[in-house]
Amino acid sequence: MSAIRVFLADDHALVRAGFRSLLQSFDGIEVVGEAEDGHATLKLLKEKQADVLLLDVSMKGLNGLEVLGRVPKLNPKIRVIMLSMHANEEYVLQALKSGARGYLLKDAGPGELELAVRSVARGEIYLSPAVSKHVVDEYLRRGRANGPVPGYKPFDELTARQREILQLIAEGHSTKEIASKLDLSVKTVDTHRTELMARLDLHDIAGLVRYAIRVGLASPEK
Repeated sequence: MSAIRVFLADDHALVRAGFRSLLQSFDGIEVVGEAEDGHATLKLLKEKQADVLLLDVSMKGLNGLEVLGRVPKLNPKIRVIMLSMHANEEYVLQALKSGARGYLLKDAGPGELELAVRSVARGEIYLSPAVSKHVVDEYLRRGRANGPVPGYKPFDELTARQREILQLIAEGHSTKEIASKLDLSVKTVDTHRTELMARLDLHDIAGLVRYAIRVGLASPEK
């Protein structure tokens, strides 16, 4: 059988080195590439033939959940395992709802990492045991209901650009800095921010930051 090809995306060099070393020690698993941010991940995935993407939830600029939503357009066969320090219900549910096949906590042991990669490569879903049982139960309950997921509808209705701006706001960037990063006018960024507040029924920057953290666009771990 051919080796399972894994791509690593995490904005900490030491974390990537640790994962790479572990993965290369497993029989039948090879690391075919790595990236330190979301934009680089999307660019390199076009060139790499990966089977599994290990993707950090909270990367700056373009976070893991946003990358996750764009991966199927590049290669629908890539199976994604989200990496995080948190077993937060909002993070897990949003990741699964967006198409992740696995959710692995960064404090997992080597055996769990290997099991996660092999399970997801076989087409199974893998969740770290430390992810509380009620999170899984709630996901399954909502899935069976076949209705809108409470608390996610406004987020789902945001455009990719609005989500990108929301993340940058939560990371503390000014309107001028956001405009420069995204090659937009200051007025356009102001318009997006106003629309974000109206759509999410929020009334200040602090509210936008709290919302971004709750849905996983930004993380208090950074």
